[in-house]
Amino acid sequence: MQYDVIIIGAGPAGLSTAIRLKQLQPAINICVLEKGAEVGAHILSGAVIETHALDELLPDWQTKDNPLNTPAKQDTFLWLTQNRALTLPTPRYMRNKGNYIISLGVFCRYLAKQAEHLGVEIYPGFAASRVLYNEAGEMIGVATGELGIDKHGCPKENYQPGMELFAKYTVLAEGCRGSMTKQIIKQFNLDLNSSPQTYGLGLKEIWKIDSAKHSLGQVVHTIGWPLDNQTYGGSFIYHLPDNTLAIGFVVGLDYQNPYLSPFEEFQRFKTHPTMRKLLEGGQRISYGARTISEGGLQSLPKLSFPGGLLVGDSAGFLNVPKIKGIHTAMKSGMLAAETIAETLATGQAELMLYQQKLELSWLWQELKQVRNIRPAFRWGLGLGLAYAALDSYLLRGKAPWTLANHADHLQLKKAPDVNPIEYPKPDQQISFDRLSSVYLSNTYHEENQPCHLQLQDNNVPIEVNLKDYAAPETRYCPAQVYEIVEQDGKPSLQINAANCVHCKACDIKDPTQNINWVPPEGGGGPNYAEM
Repeated sequence: MQYDVIIIGAGPAGLSTAIRLKQLQPAINICVLEKGAEVGAHILSGAVIETHALDELLPDWQTKDNPLNTPAKQDTFLWLTQNRALTLPTPRYMRNKGNYIISLGVFCRYLAKQAEHLGVEIYPGFAASRVLYNEAGEMIGVATGELGIDKHGCPKENYQPGMELFAKYTVLAEGCRGSMTKQIIKQFNLDLNSSPQTYGLGLKEIWKIDSAKHSLGQVVHTIGWPLDNQTYGGSFIYHLPDNTLAIGFVVGLDYQNPYLSPFEEFQRFKTHPTMRKLLEGGQRISYGARTISEGGLQSLPKLSFPGGLLVGDSAGFLNVPKIKGIHTAMKSGMLAAETIAETLATGQAELMLYQQKLELSWLWQELKQVRNIRPAFRWGLGLGLAYAALDSYLLRGKAPWTLANHADHLQLKKAPDVNPIEYPKPDQQISFDRLSSVYLSNTYHEENQPCHLQLQDNNVPIEVNLKDYAAPETRYCPAQVYEIVEQDGKPSLQINAANCVHCKACDIKDPTQNINWVPPEGGGGPNYAEM
């Protein structure tokens, strides 16, 4: 199949690219591939949206039926100790006046309708699995994964071959740690002159709570307990309509203790007296997890390559101090669309104009101002907060230096050099186990298919990870995909691939980079309703 433009991923970046392209050139032929069973199925975020980019993309959005119906009304910023919650001034980057609390999945379905109304073709349930190149080494499209292959690699009765889709330009909008993006970055050495990308793992639950405890539009963020002072992270609590709230926890994946479990830290966080009081008597409705790109401006790879562009969190446009990436993802997609529209007539293979447009935009200036805040937290919570205040209020983001990032998978200490962490057992009322949580994510995979969590060396999990790091994959995975079991009297790694919620933490944090996450059959994975 031949298109003018193929977009991989129906998130805010990919859909904004499609909409703006159609606005500029209505006759252009655009295909959006989405690996989730439906648009929004794999989308997970806090989320509070800043509408700057939406105002530019759809200036009349407020006059149409839209999902932005919960204005952020009150900001609270807390420093938690084990038993207390101390109110701090809300940092200026985290103030949300004029913003809206949303479900990002619902918002993406809204954008998809706008795109389809303009004539964009959107195909959910199709995972791009292979990059297509021409003889000159330029990307000319993608191939979707085969369907109906059993776990031994043999065709089943329902076998369907993959499709080859060709385009003049391909836009990678896969979100954090995209599998196509990873291939392209390696193929074209796009990260040669950038700082290593660094990531966080976000975990989120939706709760229905007592109306007396609910405050529509309230936005709460916390730092501190239960994390130690050397581990970056914090929480969010957003009050949504119908007495529901989104509660989540983010842990920087540059943590050092291999015994740390982001999932267990989240469950422990909810047992804090302030959180327990809020949640007691409520009901947990859904659960999910997703990694986010936290490296900022200095970790952006080269953003164009022969035949395509990187947009959104595939590149790493998250504004970490704001804890927002929707508006930046959308703006990057809009600039990508403008670049493609201007260069289609010339037929040039690499869209260098994209970088120039980015550097002249408010998006680039926004990321430049906050580029040093996240890296400063490597010095610990106290010094990190002190530097953030200095950078924000005195230097105003104009420091003459840029702090480098470090690769997350290289940060783990050896197990004998740290103290094990003992986590309390879940009470199944406020805190829960991983398997019951995965159930609430509506995750489904066809059991009889090749494992999409590929080990480059089958010996490494036991000979290196277990021996040196006490099998950290059994803890950083938020879905109990990895287990150490006994086989023939010896320890062995068991991979429960059907549990995978596609967060990509294993692909990022594995200390030897032995785990390669590839897409399973299209449509597999979580199916987040309103996350």
